[in-house]
Amino acid sequence: MSNPGNSKYVKKLNRMRILNMIKDYEPISRQQLSEQTGLTPSAITGIIRELIEMNFVKEVGLGESHGGRKPVKLKFNCKAGYVIGLEITQHETVFAIADLKNQPKDIQSVAINMATPQEGIPLLIAEIKKLIEQQEHSKKFFMAIGIAFPGLLHLHNGLVKRAVNLGPAWNEYPIKEALESALGLPVVIENNAKAAALAEKWFGCGTAYSNLAYINMGEGISTGILINDSILAGSHGYAGQIGHMVLDSNGPLCNCGHRGCLEAICACPALIRKVKTEISFIDKEDPLVKIWEDKQDIRLADIVLAAKVPGSYAESLFRQVGKNMGLVLANLINLYNPEAIFIGGKMAVAGDLFIDVIRDIVSTHAFPEIANFTVISISALGANTGAIGACALVLKQLLQSSESAILDDPERILRKKGFFWSRSQII
Repeated sequence: MSNPGNSKYVKKLNRMRILNMIKDYEPISRQQLSEQTGLTPSAITGIIRELIEMNFVKEVGLGESHGGRKPVKLKFNCKAGYVIGLEITQHETVFAIADLKNQPKDIQSVAINMATPQEGIPLLIAEIKKLIEQQEHSKKFFMAIGIAFPGLLHLHNGLVKRAVNLGPAWNEYPIKEALESALGLPVVIENNAKAAALAEKWFGCGTAYSNLAYINMGEGISTGILINDSILAGSHGYAGQIGHMVLDSNGPLCNCGHRGCLEAICACPALIRKVKTEISFIDKEDPLVKIWEDKQDIRLADIVLAAKVPGSYAESLFRQVGKNMGLVLANLINLYNPEAIFIGGKMAVAGDLFIDVIRDIVSTHAFPEIANFTVISISALGANTGAIGACALVLKQLLQSSESAILDDPERILRKKGFFWSRSQII
């Protein structure tokens, strides 16, 4: 760990502070930076020179003069590097590419069976290499990879503790080490819901909130909570497992081994399983029955489509989802007093079918002094929030962490470009 009393460490922190001020308040002049930080003009000049040489900062013209020479304006060069973010689920992995500032735009998904790391990780590595080799990315400098992972993680060493929705083969698997050794890129890993909460804060509708919760509703259900802009980790990093709050002790068996968990009742696989179990008891004229007769299968998209029909089985099913989620969120609101709650994941496509029910249940079960000031909405980032959050996770680590290595030693960076990893280095 860096020594706060070390002069190189202090210089590094000053570089990072200045870089983030330029990113957040661009265009800005050297004089303004000096006035706002208290650093001397000569210190600012030296830092800016290093940041320009490292390609993180550009001069973009002259500002207005208030006596004397016009100040040179500075901007953050967000194209100096790129990061890859991805969210792993059992059958699909979503990839996103982001520059150093903006919301990821290049998002794509690949079908990968991740039931075991022995089968899934080699396929994942091949897909990452393929992504970087694509012609439109071949000249980009990739700096790191972020992973949004559905499970309990040992963050200090990058091990998977347990992933109940992937399978027992993942227990104690060194995912961080496996990917770093194969790709030659730094890897940052976090639980998918916690990463998604960061996505809402950086790129979504949560920018105005310091205390928020993100509810990931997909193959599982979990939450990421930000308190005073920091991710709530818990003593072992496992906080946020609301999907395993028990609603019915005699309810359906959950992947975690217990019965009646929220996840076993309201997650996507649970809904599909319930429909298939009850299909023979549903009215023959119900749209879901007609879909089943035609396809002999039911998917989430089918349930969402059928729920658009008033009075349908699927409409009733989503209303029950809203009631169960409302009870859980009422408890979460009473516990943490968030300013806002965002619901996302694969279930976000059905959000308009149950969001009003959630709000109604919350209004009658949470303290009104808290609930009346809590915004509850569907995430505008859609089903890809985890991958977007993985990008945000990496950017936070690179640009805001005191342990980040990218600004440690400018001379080494200039000499070796040590903070960049290009396509040729991972093939």
